[in-house]
Amino acid sequence: MIDSIVAEMDAFRAVRRDLHAHPELGFEERRTSDLIAKLLTEWGISVHRGLGRTGVVGVIKNGTSNRTVGLRADIDALPMTERNTFAHASTHRGRMHACGHDGHTTMLLAAARHLAAHRNFDGTVYLIFQPAEEGGGGAREMIQDGLFERFPMEAIFGIHNWPGAASGRFVVKAGPVFASSNDFKIIIRGRGAHAAMPDLGVDPVPVACQMVQAFQSIVSRNKPPLDPGVISVTMIHAGEANNVIPESCEIQGTVRTFTRETLDMIEQAMRRIAEGTCQAFGAGCEFEFHRNYPPTVNPAAETAFVRELLAGWLGSESVLSFDGTMGAEDFGYFLQEKPGCYFLITGGADSHAPCLLHNPHYDFNDELIPIGATMWVRLAERWLASPPQDR
Repeated sequence: MIDSIVAEMDAFRAVRRDLHAHPELGFEERRTSDLIAKLLTEWGISVHRGLGRTGVVGVIKNGTSNRTVGLRADIDALPMTERNTFAHASTHRGRMHACGHDGHTTMLLAAARHLAAHRNFDGTVYLIFQPAEEGGGGAREMIQDGLFERFPMEAIFGIHNWPGAASGRFVVKAGPVFASSNDFKIIIRGRGAHAAMPDLGVDPVPVACQMVQAFQSIVSRNKPPLDPGVISVTMIHAGEANNVIPESCEIQGTVRTFTRETLDMIEQAMRRIAEGTCQAFGAGCEFEFHRNYPPTVNPAAETAFVRELLAGWLGSESVLSFDGTMGAEDFGYFLQEKPGCYFLITGGADSHAPCLLHNPHYDFNDELIPIGATMWVRLAERWLASPPQDR
């Protein structure tokens, strides 16, 4: 690890824990953005604000080269209540850094401090602190606000911590790494009646039961088994009294895929099943399907660059591969516009990571800060010194 980053570990641990104690939800990260901008300014880094409403972009230039690279960290928290009791636990009930974005932000800040102080590169490094990753599509909003026009980076890179394995290793994969995120809502319109006289109504509840069962055949019988896809019905709401057949029943859930073709097929099949089942039972159907985050798909060339960089630094045994996850990540918006790579840093197990992401007892492992920051410095310096990728 870089000595100057390790030497300032106490200061950056304090930054990370301050961020953890003051979590802010997507597009509300005003205190967080203020702190980021303040630190970058103190280090002599040009600061640009307002992209994606609360996003921050720092720019570090050195030399005469026109080579550029973007490094991204997400800054928002989750709408959940923290159950930890340590000193830096969330001070805001119902808000929590349960996904490690406080750590991602701190790693990039630590790298920014070193890059600004030493400038051992020729070109431009763009530091992208992105809001609203947790469902708000902050990456999309930054793009729409002109991120890539104002800051014309050649490629963009991002990282996420991943508890559950020995800390300080990296996980890199070409191709799909995170799935698309999509949600659906179906309202079945029946006809209310007394529960003792069901023949006088149209009961939407058995319609919903048939529909949910049929949805499971879409994944198992309509696509190749090696092409991942998930349909999860997570909510069914109907009725107000146990002796009344309700007027309607609402079904909601999520769909995850790695490819647009599979997503198209699933949406069409769900609509066909929903409308056909309702028609068969004499009920009405309102079908809504919303496409949210695209899949995050790593290009081969930039993924190979990251893997070679990490293997040369830590050894090939510390650079792992994986099959991807059906979780979603809005970094996929960036990769639709620019080449790059999104990869993982393992967050530890047992005492260092007693639980996984999105758990009310989660806390980022501070031991990753100097490792992640050193990685960002090495990646930026190597990218700007290497020949442009042949695409």
